[in-house]
Amino acid sequence: MVKSTVSISKKWWKEQIIYQIYPRSFLDSDGDGIGDLKGIIEKLDYIKSLGVTAVWINPIYSSPNDDNGYDISNYRGIMEEFGSMEDFDTMIEGFHQRGIKFVMDLVVNHSSDEHEWFKQARCSRHNLYRDYYHWWPAEKGKPNFRFSFFDERGDAWKYDAPTDAYYLHYFSAKQPDLNWENPELRQEIYDTMRFWADKGVDGFRLDAFQYISKDQSFPCFPEGYQNNVVDVIKYHGMGPTLHDHTRELYEEVLSKYDVFAVSEGAGSTFEDAHSLVDEDRNELQMVYHFEAVQIGDGIENPHNLADFKQVHSKWDKAFREKGWLSIFLANHDEPRMVSRFGNDSDEFRAVSAKMLNTFLLTMRGTPYCYFGDELGMKNIYFEDISEYKDIAAINGYKKALSEGKDMQKFMQNLKFYSRDNSRTPMQWNDSENAGFSTGSPWISVNKDYSWVNVEVQEKSSESVLNHFRAMTKLRTENDILVYGKYDLLEADNSEIYAYTRTLDDQSWLVVLSFVDTDTMFKLANSLQHYEVLANNYSELSHEGETIKLKPYQAVVLSAIV
Repeated sequence: MVKSTVSISKKWWKEQIIYQIYPRSFLDSDGDGIGDLKGIIEKLDYIKSLGVTAVWINPIYSSPNDDNGYDISNYRGIMEEFGSMEDFDTMIEGFHQRGIKFVMDLVVNHSSDEHEWFKQARCSRHNLYRDYYHWWPAEKGKPNFRFSFFDERGDAWKYDAPTDAYYLHYFSAKQPDLNWENPELRQEIYDTMRFWADKGVDGFRLDAFQYISKDQSFPCFPEGYQNNVVDVIKYHGMGPTLHDHTRELYEEVLSKYDVFAVSEGAGSTFEDAHSLVDEDRNELQMVYHFEAVQIGDGIENPHNLADFKQVHSKWDKAFREKGWLSIFLANHDEPRMVSRFGNDSDEFRAVSAKMLNTFLLTMRGTPYCYFGDELGMKNIYFEDISEYKDIAAINGYKKALSEGKDMQKFMQNLKFYSRDNSRTPMQWNDSENAGFSTGSPWISVNKDYSWVNVEVQEKSSESVLNHFRAMTKLRTENDILVYGKYDLLEADNSEIYAYTRTLDDQSWLVVLSFVDTDTMFKLANSLQHYEVLANNYSELSHEGETIKLKPYQAVVLSAIV
């Protein structure tokens, strides 16, 4: 057996299992239909029982909620709908008492247009806060096109009459981009990070961070670049001064506290990603790349296992010796994991959800597990645009309609890929509104809540929930699943994803079936005698040198020497 030694340094943040909570949808404590901090506090023991070691919560700052909290109007205030600063202090203390780290979602590519900075900036071209944002005087003509993800026209420049100028917004028109070239703005951000770190925050998830640096001459980009998300990242991301800013951020904040920072997005190349997070760079600590969840871009072009394996394997190879990756299959910007990568039919939802959780918790890198995926929650599949709450869906619909797109096809894709699929309320029990709220929920509850919920799954040792707990325990107790080398087996197998994790003289085999039929996998000679460390079925059939896998079966095996 070939030995594998740890070639990269051990860090506490590499060893975390991070549980992401969308606070608006977790638990409503006061009956207004909106999840809140007291709701999270009420469920601290449940979160601890999952075996996760850190929690990332989407933005809870003061916000007018144009983009559900990603438009911040006060970086040091708590949104009234979520509670108070006292509630925040109680919550983070509760996490720490239970040995759970806390990760803050920090949105510093843009603010809300209702932030006092922007209110001042749009008053006059000579205002002290003018250079906190990007402006283009109208007398120079319209600036070169920049793409906006959420704009009805896809145009990131919005004319603002009070000062006869355009301002830049890569996202909603109510989310003007901050100007990181202004040193005073950067100090405001560093002061904000120190404020939260002093309150005990253990890490920062930096939203849209690859976009913070812009060439302020705003040169022309190739026509049509906005039609491909890869090109948008290439031309919008990793601007000329990005690394100057991240090194300064490290010196000013990250090096002063025992915290880590993860960048949402990693540029368009491995070199970009390494330049952000390699340890000797003294910048950020962890990459959160999107290539794995961008496989398949519509109903007519769904994901396939070959691409899934190839993407995860190439990123692992690129980061085998330096840098550190995150591993995730879902978040607030993606559809539900089991609907996209598994099989959310009544017959196979539970077992395929267990299989996908097995994948997340046996891969190298820090796993990010999205709330509700420990139950196998699935897409809600809205039928009509009136049901949607997400600005990306609503403005995307308006844009497609104005451009004469095939609206039937648009709605089919929206139904499956919409961000609202992952934002439906947590399903606690079979009472009204799934136990989420005594009021009217801000977004509809999935109709399957009467049998897909925490209360039901707590009672079954075979549930998705209890399988998730078994997998977090296995990962927490075994460094091989954190630092062990990853090697892909049978890359061309269209039904099975198999790989080994190897550390020192220890080697484990992970075999995952991605099909709804029985399938076979031949074991290496060294694994003719094995111990089953994890299995999402009650048994594993073994015929000579071959194991027979049931639909979506997932097993972790260790050789018995």
